[in-house]
Amino acid sequence: MHVVAAVMIDAAGRVLLAQRPPGKHLAGLWEFPGGKLEPGESPAQAMARELHEELGIELDPAVPSPLIRVPWRYGERDLLLDAWSVRQWRGEPASLEGQALRWLAPADIDPQGLTPADRPILQALRLPACYAITPDAAAAEIDAWTVRLEALIERRAGEPDGPRLCQLRFPAWPVETVRRLAARLLPLARQRQVQLVLNADIDGARELGLGVQLKAAQLAQLDARPLPLSQLVGASCHDERELRLAERLGADFATLSPVLPTASHPGASPLGWAHFQALAEAAALPVYALGGLSPMLEAAARAASGQGVAGIRGFWDSEPAA
Repeated sequence: MHVVAAVMIDAAGRVLLAQRPPGKHLAGLWEFPGGKLEPGESPAQAMARELHEELGIELDPAVPSPLIRVPWRYGERDLLLDAWSVRQWRGEPASLEGQALRWLAPADIDPQGLTPADRPILQALRLPACYAITPDAAAAEIDAWTVRLEALIERRAGEPDGPRLCQLRFPAWPVETVRRLAARLLPLARQRQVQLVLNADIDGARELGLGVQLKAAQLAQLDARPLPLSQLVGASCHDERELRLAERLGADFATLSPVLPTASHPGASPLGWAHFQALAEAAALPVYALGGLSPMLEAAARAASGQGVAGIRGFWDSEPAA
């Protein structure tokens, strides 16, 4: 069943949610408004019709832009939830079918209150298009990297599209050193609305209230999501099997690599954009393209159904000052 969902964003950056009424599947939970495609309709045409029927607004089918496609399964029923961003419409949304409506900032939406299939849509809305990952560095460089990361976080204040997601990945450092760095950066990161993610350190993430990026080996070892929904869980994936494991754990997003040839893994066969797109479209969570990429390839990743680009070498202009 092909269903469209409209992520309606008003001038204040809030999005509209509708509550599923009593008597319906998942009654009481909230969702992005929309509905099923009729024969011969495009997703944009179906969205314009559904929003007119449900909310009484007029939508130009040329306005919506694709956000994420979420394949989902409820019991024996397969669903493709096709989510699009909508920023312009005519009229004031009103409840024409008796459903409760509310406008909320994305940061204020509780994922637990959404239908399971709508939660990946919320993450795609919240997550940025660029995901910076720190490169290998010697433990002696902690002071230089502290300054550098503070500068990266400060950039968020002056650049609306500045980096909002950063993974602290320092494999040569003792885990306590990385945790101390994260604790020092955390107040500024929260002030600037930048999310920090620890590499593989579930206990440290839980202790500090941060996110975690799970290694591929951890995906098979865990039997449940390791952090609450209020803390990000990312997954490092390289193929369809690992993406399925990430979905099973309820990860919020995944990185998929390597998309292009990369000096850090010279022996790995790159996926290429076509294979990346096929895997990303079949995944029920936002997927970042990783491997041989830089922020300049963000548009290419978005065109291939990715959330955006993640990177290490290509995201840092130079080595930190000694």
